[in-house]
Amino acid sequence: MFASYLIGLREGLEATLVVSILVAFLVKSDRRDRLGYVWAGVAAAVLLSVGFGALLTFTAAHLDSQKQELFDAAASIAATVFVTFMIFWMRTAARKLSGDLRAKLSEALGLGVTAVVVMAFLSVAREGLETALLFFAAAQGAGTTTSPLIGFSLGIATAIALGWALYKSALRINLGRFFTWTGLLLIVVAAGIFKYGVHDLVEGGVVHVLTAPAFDLSGALPPDAWYSALLNGVFNFTPQPTTIEMIAWVAYLVPVLVLFLMPKRNGPGASRTPSAAPASAPS
Repeated sequence: MFASYLIGLREGLEATLVVSILVAFLVKSDRRDRLGYVWAGVAAAVLLSVGFGALLTFTAAHLDSQKQELFDAAASIAATVFVTFMIFWMRTAARKLSGDLRAKLSEALGLGVTAVVVMAFLSVAREGLETALLFFAAAQGAGTTTSPLIGFSLGIATAIALGWALYKSALRINLGRFFTWTGLLLIVVAAGIFKYGVHDLVEGGVVHVLTAPAFDLSGALPPDAWYSALLNGVFNFTPQPTTIEMIAWVAYLVPVLVLFLMPKRNGPGASRTPSAAPASAPS
């Protein structure tokens, strides 16, 4: 549940910040008459994201067992790529996020109503599609319980509440620190998703090497224990992983963590954290 909560919180807050920037720009430029079009674009993006998540679930449910394993593997690997790109993109581009969005919305206002709807739709749809794919991949590794959906819903609700409080200036948090810590946790979660994707490739008959168990902790981690469920839900950790799964886990986790923790170069306009733009976005 915690992994799904983290995904909902992190991705939901990114989308909420984007919406708050657009709304704040229209309010402060006395263009409240265009707010309805922004919300229409946001609603369309949310519907598209929910539909994409439903399509993934429907497609996986109507495949035979081998094809379902391969479909889940492809979804897990794609989710790993997307979340890695998102973490590093947010780390480098967030400083310009507010200015870029305002410039694009200003251009859209000059082009007409349709352009405003499309601009709001595209700004939110990217986050929504990414979230749907990431949630689907995380839920596959957590089994058939409703815990992932509950955790994800709580994360989205928390993100909306935080975004609203930030917009109203009722809350001030260090967004740079927030995105750094959630980025670190998401890298660990993504390593587990990638490991589960490799597990599906083995189950689907694509990978045939190093499939023997790397170790066996099933005696110390019984399946019905709460801590076993916690490790599985957060990190996709299984007590008897194969050697190829552990190699994949380490091969993703170590270099990505090193790159993420590596200090950024201070070029023109560079910043060590992504806090500046999101924190001041609605103002």
